[in-house]
Amino acid sequence: MSIDLLRAIKSLEPLADFILENDVITWTDDIITQPTQSEIDAEIARLQAEYDSQEYARNRKAEYDQLNQFEMQFDDNRDGTTTWVDAINEIKARYPK
Repeated sequence: MSIDLLRAIKSLEPLADFILENDVITWTDDIITQPTQSEIDAEIARLQAEYDSQEYARNRKAEYDQLNQFEMQFDDNRDGTTTWVDAINEIKARYPK
């Protein structure tokens, strides 16, 4: 995902009123201090870095969601196995922090 101009402005000034058309910002709110282009660019970079740094978590969650974890835990408890722990550790190894 690429962080866009709208998301950056909303992050900097959540209550600001503005119109964004063809990447041109028209501010309709005189109360707030409008962020500069360099502040907006820096916010885009910050939000993108934050999003990118969490890729491992998104990948892990997608794989965790495919596991039937409660059944795996029940079966491991009943059978004395470690199937669930092994599956979780394998996913963590594939997508390290």
